[in-house]
Amino acid sequence: MPKSPAAQRLKPRKSPVQQRSARTVEAVLEAAARILETRGLAACTTNAIAERAGVSIGSLYQYFPNRDALTVALIERETAQLVADIEAASRVEHSRDSVLAMVRASVAHQMRRPVLARLIDFEERRLPLGEREARLADLIQAALVGALTVKPGAPELDDASLVARDLLAIVRGMIDAAGERDERDAAALEARVMRAVDGYVAQSRRVN
Repeated sequence: MPKSPAAQRLKPRKSPVQQRSARTVEAVLEAAARILETRGLAACTTNAIAERAGVSIGSLYQYFPNRDALTVALIERETAQLVADIEAASRVEHSRDSVLAMVRASVAHQMRRPVLARLIDFEERRLPLGEREARLADLIQAALVGALTVKPGAPELDDASLVARDLLAIVRGMIDAAGERDERDAAALEARVMRAVDGYVAQSRRVN
């Protein structure tokens, strides 16, 4: 099925194939991240990004047709570490330890660069990224279902898929709210989230 015009305008113009091109794209993305962190969304224009990255505006447009396409690439870059951490967490042996590792990965994603994460959350809501968000949610839910069903110590649940969806909503809601409040204590947030997770799982166990 052809991509919609809105989706097409969010795609990079081209992907870097040489090391030098990859360095240019990384410099542009990091420049955008630094401007967002220090000066906010309004200041994050393509001209400002090119100047901060030390490249010409023409070089920037070789890769990104507009600021939104650049923002999507930045979102993808920042999400890549979260995806890798969730995949690693899914390989942790014990059920609760695996869920804890996923919560820890999600908190770390928020706390690694908290100002940037908060602004990216805002941009994710603004841009038409529903398909991408669905893929990420499916990945995390599948990891949670695995932790809740096949690992040692897994609880007996009537509907593990439903519990996983609810846990994803609980974890995401608490972490996003903490980001909006500019919380910086990762350990305290992790402990609160796990209390909510443990409580929900305990209440969802199958009654024999």
